[in-house]
Amino acid sequence: MARYLGPVCRLCRREGEKLFLKGEKCYTEKCPFERRGYPPGQHGQGRRQRPTEYGIHLREKQKLRRIYGVLERQFERYYREAARRKGVTGENLLILLESRLDNIVYRLGFAPSRAAARQLVMHGHFTVNGRKVDIPSAQVQPGDVIAVREKSRQIPMIKESVEAATSRGLPAWLELDAEAMRGTVKSLPTRDQIDVQVQEHLIVEHYSR
Repeated sequence: MARYLGPVCRLCRREGEKLFLKGEKCYTEKCPFERRGYPPGQHGQGRRQRPTEYGIHLREKQKLRRIYGVLERQFERYYREAARRKGVTGENLLILLESRLDNIVYRLGFAPSRAAARQLVMHGHFTVNGRKVDIPSAQVQPGDVIAVREKSRQIPMIKESVEAATSRGLPAWLELDAEAMRGTVKSLPTRDQIDVQVQEHLIVEHYSR
């Protein structure tokens, strides 16, 4: 499966804000974005040109795509599915991305980042409703129970992530039993419950050109 293998902190600097791609390090002073908040490259600290309307739309799309770790073609498929559904296209797009299994694993605190969650899911460390699922993009539905497999509960990354995430809180649409290492999707999130700082209407305008 193709994926971005470069330095993820560079992506945050390119978008001009923290995307929280590197787990706990993003919450500390060691985060490279705190020291170098300007864009990467030799001209990063130089004078920047005023972005065009197309550039503004593109940057918003790239930011959302990078937050969830989705490649271009897959993102386009999500957009087409969001446009096909009833309701507001931009909100539908965010709900589809939030409903990915790797994102749910991250939101429940079983992994320090979405990239780590994707890797853990691919290695078969989680079950959905009692069945092993190793597809990070699998869509999770209300009522689904996501659990760490018995043999995977001693993995240091998972144990440390649960402890760290407990202090940051849990989205209202999820429920966590930290002792049993099991979480339940109570409902699909609403736009107000999704804390991703994007202007999704700009992404819709980008694809509507």
